[in-house]
This record gives sequence, C-alpha cells and structure tokens, in this order.
Amino acid sequence: MRVLDIRGLAAGHGATTAVRGVDLHVDAGEVVGLFGPNGAGKTTTLLTVAGCLPAHDGSVEVLGRQVTRRTGARALAQWGVRLVPENRGLFRQLTVRENLLLGLDSHRGAKARIDEILAGLPQLRPLLGRRAGLLSGGEQQQLALSRALLGRPKLLLVDEMSLGLAPKVAAGLLVMLRDQAVERGVGVLLVEQHVPAALKVVDRGYALAHGRLVHTGTAAELRADPDVLASAYLGSAATE
Repeated sequence: MRVLDIRGLAAGHGATTAVRGVDLHVDAGEVVGLFGPNGAGKTTTLLTVAGCLPAHDGSVEVLGRQVTRRTGARALAQWGVRLVPENRGLFRQLTVRENLLLGLDSHRGAKARIDEILAGLPQLRPLLGRRAGLLSGGEQQQLALSRALLGRPKLLLVDEMSLGLAPKVAAGLLVMLRDQAVERGVGVLLVEQHVPAALKVVDRGYALAHGRLVHTGTAAELRADPDVLASAYLGSAATE
C-alpha cells in the first residue's frame, strides 16, 4: 500500500521556493531516506507533507487522499501522519510519562498503549517519572519516537534523528526505527545527515541538491556508488 505519493512538488517558505519538481513515494512498512546538504530542501519537503507548509505546485497524496492548502497539519494527523521534528518537540518540564500521554488521542487504555510501545523501547520504562529535559540526547529521541508511535501512524516523518548524538547511539536509534516501522507496517520518510548509517536501514533513498532531486535508488545501489551521493553534498544550496 502506498502511504505517500509526491509528484512535481514545489514548496517553500512564503514566496521563496526551496524545492522544485520533486517526485517520491513511500510504501507501508518501508523506510525511505531523503539525503542532501543543509539547505537542500529536505526539511521543507517534510513540513509540506506534514501540512505545516503549503505546496506551491505539484501534488501530495497521503493514504490515497489529496493534500490541499486547506488540509492543514491537524487533519493530516487525524489521517495518520506523525512528524518527529529536528528539535524533537518535547515538553522539557514534563515527565516522560506526561510527554507520552500527549501522543494519545484518548487516555482510554493509556497504560496498555504505553506498555505496548515501551516493549519495543524498554530503556524508557525506568525513566517514566523523569523530566524530559533531564534525559540524554538519545533518550530524548527515543521519547520523541515513542510519542509519535503512540498516535498509531501510517506515515512517520523523521527529521534528523541522529542530530547531536554520538555515532553509536545514532546507529542504534536508526535500527530501532527500522524495527518499529517493519513491525507496525508504518511508512517512514527519514531525513538524515549520517548517510552511511542510514543506508544500513533504509530500503530506498533520494538525494536532493539545490532543491531538486539529483539521484534515487535502492539502498544497495546507493551503497555501491557512494560518489553519487557525495556529489549531492558539494556546493551551496537554496535555503531551507
């Protein structure tokens, strides 16, 4: 099942167009990487899919429904879209448990739902009473991912999961993300700067440069030809 289908997307902030002519898709249970240098338009693409930015041109179809300028982030969340932003979006003064409860659309059966998620991310269980601001970077990212999964997403958008984390911690989180996506049949669009680690968990990848797609392929194809991705990171790009 296709959970995301983007065709000819042009988008940006206000009158500024940061991405142009982008075509990509994500299927259920598939992890797709979106790579490129800072300013290439990766976050712009994610925010447009999440309904936080309107598309300037082209089409975005989520779970068989067309996204319009009037759809909005709230409606997309109701459809089953969840965004894990670059800054993790946590409430630092609230506890881990309180942050998790915010990921639920209803508190009915909350304990069972949280227990289900923590079965896959058990390191958070002893931290339920701790404030989110006191967690390590890796623990905060696990919390952000857990809260998103509590919404039972069909499409998960993850922006820079490894940002600020040690390589070993980042690699472990990427594997965890892959396991959760496959187990739950969630389609994932992942923006990630740590390309070698990401290519170990994604099924396919797209490379953006200067707001345009410059390459796409399976993870195996991209691993076999690292120069193709490396070329996308050379030179300056339009501002995200």
